[in-house]
Amino acid sequence: MPAPRTRDHTPTLATSVATEKDVFDLRRRAKAIAQAVGLDNRDQVRLATALSELGRDLLRPAPMTATFNVLREPAALKASLQWHDDRVPGNESLAAVTRLLPQTRYEAPLDGPDAPTGRNRGGHVEITFLVPASLAGDLNMAQVQALIEAEAPASAIDDLQAQTRDLIAALEEAHAQRDELERLNEELTETNAGVMALYAELTVEHKDVVERYGEEHELALTLQRAFLPASLPDSPGVELAVRYLASATTAEIGGDFYEAVDTPHGLLLAVGDVVGHSLQAAVVMGQLRFALRAYAAQGHPPHILLEHLDHLLGLHQPGWTTSVCIVLIEPGNTRLHVANAGHLPPLLLPPTGPPRYLHEHGPLLGIGLPHPPAVSHPIEPGSRLLMVTDGLIETRDSDLKDRLNLLATTTAAGPHDPEALCTKLVETFAAEPEDDIIVFAARLNPTLVT
Repeated sequence: MPAPRTRDHTPTLATSVATEKDVFDLRRRAKAIAQAVGLDNRDQVRLATALSELGRDLLRPAPMTATFNVLREPAALKASLQWHDDRVPGNESLAAVTRLLPQTRYEAPLDGPDAPTGRNRGGHVEITFLVPASLAGDLNMAQVQALIEAEAPASAIDDLQAQTRDLIAALEEAHAQRDELERLNEELTETNAGVMALYAELTVEHKDVVERYGEEHELALTLQRAFLPASLPDSPGVELAVRYLASATTAEIGGDFYEAVDTPHGLLLAVGDVVGHSLQAAVVMGQLRFALRAYAAQGHPPHILLEHLDHLLGLHQPGWTTSVCIVLIEPGNTRLHVANAGHLPPLLLPPTGPPRYLHEHGPLLGIGLPHPPAVSHPIEPGSRLLMVTDGLIETRDSDLKDRLNLLATTTAAGPHDPEALCTKLVETFAAEPEDDIIVFAARLNPTLVT
């Protein structure tokens, strides 16, 4: 019963399904149409089996409508079952069809205000197969109809025999697939055994390489620590404590460093971080720290120290950059000066009132930009100062501002003793450090200037 043509498909073949014989006819029609449009034998049997399974499961005295369309763009065969009451396919039946044909689309009956004109819309099952594009353009549903009628079996017995032949063919195909899977499994087992043997061989041969790498890495860490100060100065009224932790996850060593040195203008504290992780980064760090110590002994103010270090880095280590924060504490411990080249800001904690970050900031060293003069801040008696590298607080899944706020809160609530404070911060933030870490703490009490 052809319907009018549309732009995207040929006329529709439709048939009513209300009896067991109609289900037999539906199976025959489905297989014949699938064959006519060029589907292979496997897909022919799957479509016929799926429609007959659903047809029997949904069979009621009230008829269903089975339709077949051959779409032109894209070239496809679309088979569907439509009914206009509240029947639904059984879970087992629908699950079996979906496993057989994952492209099956089921729409359950719709009741209530969402149904068109307030009446039950009924349910719908649709199965679509892509067909060879070379055949789709020449298909004529009248010719397909003629093929179906010419090949129609005389009775349900003929249809049952056809189903039996399909079942035998499917079993033969399943057996062939099983044999192929067993063969592939044997090949996989042999390959796996060969891989395991090769792995064992490589493990034995290169065990000494792994051990040697561990020894070399430990040597590099020892060298890195040798670049750091051996001790902290004993300055009047200043209590200092520091912690250095190497990364627990990074295979390479980093370039974090700190410095504390008495100068003609007061106690100089510095924390820096060479960008990168390698033995070369540690070497650059060592050069910068020794240069900083030498320039500081000449009495240069903090921002001039940064300019000298920037010039040195560009001259002898072009391409390398580093962040450095310098704090100069005047004699008497009542005022400090900050010059910061791209580093995290130092945290000043007065004995009363909230902690505050000293946000003076300049460019990284190594890019040749000018540095602003140092900024001075008064110090209340008993104030504390904290300087860290980013490995203490930076994580991949958190905002840096939030982490800085958490550091300030934790430090304010922590011990006033610098040693105890360093221990507290390491325990809180550095259980498994992903980067090198330096925590540098000071407590500042006023002294008489002579």
